Amino acid sequence: MASPPPALEILVREPDGFTVWSGPPYPPGITSPPQRLPKTACGATSFSADGARLLATVASVSATVYDCRTLAVVKCFELPGLLAAALSPTGAYLQTFQKSSSPQEKNVTVWHVDTAVALYQHYQKSMSKATWPMIQFSADESVGCRMMPNEIQFFDPKDFTKGILSRIRMPGIAAMQLATAPGSYVAGFVPEAKGVPASVQIFSCNKDAQNQAVARRSFFRCSTVQLHWNKGSTGLLVLAQADVDKTNQSYYGETKLNYLTTDRAFEGIVPLKKDGPVHDVQWSSSGSEFAVVYGFMPAKTTIFNKKCNPLLELGEGPYNTIRWNPKGRFIVLAGFGNLPGDMVFWNYSEKKLVAKTKAECSVTSEWSPDGRHFMTATTAPRLQIDNGIKIFDHNGSLQFKKMFERLYQADWKPEAPERFGDITDLATSLSSLKIEETKKQAQGSKSAQTSGKAPASTVSKPTAYCPPHAKGSVEVQNKLFGGLAPTGGEMSKNALRNKKRREKQKEKKAAEGSGAPDES
Repeated sequence: MASPPPALEILVREPDGFTVWSGPPYPPGITSPPQRLPKTACGATSFSADGARLLATVASVSATVYDCRTLAVVKCFELPGLLAAALSPTGAYLQTFQKSSSPQEKNVTVWHVDTAVALYQHYQKSMSKATWPMIQFSADESVGCRMMPNEIQFFDPKDFTKGILSRIRMPGIAAMQLATAPGSYVAGFVPEAKGVPASVQIFSCNKDAQNQAVARRSFFRCSTVQLHWNKGSTGLLVLAQADVDKTNQSYYGETKLNYLTTDRAFEGIVPLKKDGPVHDVQWSSSGSEFAVVYGFMPAKTTIFNKKCNPLLELGEGPYNTIRWNPKGRFIVLAGFGNLPGDMVFWNYSEKKLVAKTKAECSVTSEWSPDGRHFMTATTAPRLQIDNGIKIFDHNGSLQFKKMFERLYQADWKPEAPERFGDITDLATSLSSLKIEETKKQAQGSKSAQTSGKAPASTVSKPTAYCPPHAKGSVEVQNKLFGGLAPTGGEMSKNALRNKKRREKQKEKKAAEGSGAPDES
């Protein structure tokens, strides 16, 4: 008899601490999901990659590791001057970075969580996003490596006393990414310098096969990169970014998406059909396809196979985010950040659009491990108002919403997707979408109702920016506004608030004027 799937759980962190909620589905009308853990003070929290353990830290004081099954404390580490901490993929090891007064004081430590024994220590002058965690582990923790000046060093995570097992020389290396499932390859990035182009090289993690690179790609106009390995460790997507766009097409610099395979079947630029930046890229859970959102707005979305051949076009729209659910069956395209929050749900298996909806001002977004629910969160410090959580089901219907005075973090507890069954009750017809949209329009906010009643001649909503070559193009405007051209009768919340304030001031002045003595 098959074991039942694990229950979904959500980590929620507020100014006064964190707690763990029981996850959906929730009964109708619920406002506060059950809490598995009383609210606990902390400064930062994170799960291990497999969801077995949870780390909560208090800056300059301590790091506490919890067992996610029981939420009991496994070990608490008192660490004066603590600046950063990270769990290994299975939670067996804890890395910590502390303030150090001298190079003789080793401030980076790898701890064995269960025994609280320091397995490895070294001195690190500073820490950055590109260099933390200092030691990267494969998913099964059989491989461990770290980036040092001009080289990559390898360790045996089962026995750190062996010291450095092997080295790969890479003069000028600035970033590194270990393939995790399995940990068979590592990629290193060397930025452009003195007329020499930047490069990304892939090496084997087998010390007997590290004499030369397995694959290599060089390119100019590149200052930083994002490295994305697929499941299976056979393909690497390299998003190369330059601070300055020499073509003067973008204020935010220039991006190019490159693709390398470990069998050298492909080494080159991903063929994108529209000019402009690469907004987001993500591999499917199988590692056999990847999706790219790219181009000047309205952005285009294309799905490619492992041979870098296009498989499916998902059209154009105001999107800069893509989320592929863990089962590989559904895809969400969204426009967050400086975009209005439009979301579309696709059934990739049936190549069909399922739903359109919105989640304004979202900062984070992710599918649940079972692939049935999609959560968006508006969090501080990115946004100080309207903080909250929204949970949609796989067909785009809003199932749960909760607002917070201040919310710092909302994350699903990781679980292996294989532990969950497939979705059987799929709602893929667009007729259900129309019914849902009708309900949402009927239940709109008061601000939207009021703005709909306001005369068009009173306030006109500013239109979205269009590049010179696209001015007057109704088609582009329709795509930017999700198929709805902007109208003058709608008002934003701020505009409505200012309008009401002005009306009150006018009424006050009129009242004062009528109450004044008649001088005639």
